[in-house]
Amino acid sequence: MTELWKALPGWVRNIVVPIAAIIIAWWVLSALVGIVFGLIGIVFKLLVVVALGAVVVILVKKAAKS
Repeated sequence: MTELWKALPGWVRNIVVPIAAIIIAWWVLSALVGIVFGLIGIVFKLLVVVALGAVVVILVKKAAKS
């Protein structure tokens, strides 16, 4: 690996490799942020569904009493 690194021209080591590393880091970061927001969205949707179910149950019980 060291020979491969030393075999690369200086401009590749100093310019191309850092830019490629930044692009890869950006992809990883955006993927992680997407996963987190996706999970938050799923949890929020589940909470809305549970809340609507609870409201329906409460309304049906009130309607059955009267």
